[in-house]
Amino acid sequence: MTRTLLARASALATTIVLIAACGTSGGSTAPSAAAPSAPAASTGASAPASSGGGSGGTIKIGGGFALTGGESALDLPAANGAKLAVKEINAAGGINGSQIDFIVHDSQYKMDVTAQTAKQFVEQDKVPLFVGYTDTDSVLAAGPTFQAAKIPFITVGATSPKIPTQVGDMMFLACFGDNVQAAVGAEFAYQKFGHNAYFLWDKGVEYTTLLGKYFKTRFTELGGTIALEESYDDAATDFSSQITKIKALSPAPDFLYVAAMPNNVGTIVKQFRDAGITAPIVGGDGYDTPDLVKIAGATTSKVFFTTHALMDATNGTDGIKKFIAAYKAEYGNDPENAFAALGYDTIYLMADAVKRAGGTDSAAVKTALEATKDFKGITGAITFAPGSHVPQKGGTVIDIETGSLTLGREVVPQTVPAP
Repeated sequence: MTRTLLARASALATTIVLIAACGTSGGSTAPSAAAPSAPAASTGASAPASSGGGSGGTIKIGGGFALTGGESALDLPAANGAKLAVKEINAAGGINGSQIDFIVHDSQYKMDVTAQTAKQFVEQDKVPLFVGYTDTDSVLAAGPTFQAAKIPFITVGATSPKIPTQVGDMMFLACFGDNVQAAVGAEFAYQKFGHNAYFLWDKGVEYTTLLGKYFKTRFTELGGTIALEESYDDAATDFSSQITKIKALSPAPDFLYVAAMPNNVGTIVKQFRDAGITAPIVGGDGYDTPDLVKIAGATTSKVFFTTHALMDATNGTDGIKKFIAAYKAEYGNDPENAFAALGYDTIYLMADAVKRAGGTDSAAVKTALEATKDFKGITGAITFAPGSHVPQKGGTVIDIETGSLTLGREVVPQTVPAP
C-alpha cells in the first residue's frame, strides 16, 4: 500500500490470497501461534542490551506502523501480529537465549512523521533491526535512514517490487511484489470473466499506480482489451463521472479492474453497485480491509481481490486456524485481515535470520536473510532468489459474496511483468 506521490516527495525532501511467507529457513516450520499475555508498545525484558550472539540480555527490534491515520486498517493488525510473535518467541526462550525488546512508534500515516520516527529508531532507540509498514510510501520515507545506518529492514506489506532498488541492499520484502499480484489478477479475470475490461486507478498513490501498470501490461499481453482507462485523485469521494462513462460503454465490459486504497475502495464499490453496475470488480490487496464490506454493504458480491492469506478459521490452513485462535485470545477479536499474519511472520523471519547469523551484526543478518530458502510460516513459504530481496511466492484470490470472504482460487502466475 502507499500514500500520495506528493507526500512521499515532501517526506524524502525533509530527510492481491497471494501467499505471503515467513517461518523458518531450510524447510523448518515456525511455531504454532499461542495465546500470550497482552502486548505493550515495547515488548521484552529490561535486561541489558545484547548482540544476540549468546544467552542473556535483549535484542532490540524496531517496529514502524501507522497505528492511527489512513493506513491503520492494515498497519494496526500488522503491528498486533508482530507483537504476538514477539510474545511467543520470548516465552520460548528468545533468540539464542536473548529476549526481544520490540519498540513500536506510530507513524500516523504521515510521511514527515514517518521520516522523523525513523531517525528516532536509529538515533535514540538505537535498534539494530527493523520491521514495519504495509505501504510503499512509508517505506520510501523511512528506508533511507535505515539504509544509511546499515540496519536490516523487512517491510511487512509494502508490495512495490522496486523498493529494494530504491532503498538499498538492507531492504527486504516479506510479501509478494505488486507485479506478481497484478499478474494473478489479470490472468484470473481474463480466464474467468472475459477479455474486455474497464480499468480505473488511484493516480495519487504509488501502490495503485504500479499495481495498475502491471495489471494493464499482463492483461494486454494475454490478448485483453482495455475498453476505457481512467484515474482519480486519492481524496476523491464522488465517482459519478466514472459511473456515467462505464454505463455508456457498448459492449459493456466483462469486468472492472479497480486499483484502489483501503480508504476509498468501499466507497467505490458501493457507488458502483448502487448505480446498477453489476460486473465483477477485481483489485489488489488494498481491498483486504473490513471497511470494504462495512461501507459497501452486507450484500456486496462479485468482488475479487488478490491478497496474502485467507484468514478463515474454517477453511484456512492449520497454521492460520491456530493463529486466528491465538490472535482472538490476545486481542478479543479475529485478525482483521491478512496483514496481521504478515506482521506475525515477519518477526519470525527476522528472528530466524538473527539466529542463523549468530547475532545482530548487520552484514551477517543481511547474508542470512539472502540465504533464506523455503522459510515456512503460517502464510506460506518464502525463498529469496540469488540477487533478489523480493520473495518468490504464489498467490490466492479472495471472492466476496453477500459480504463474506471465500477462497476464489490459488494462482501461480504464468508470467510476471518486470518491476
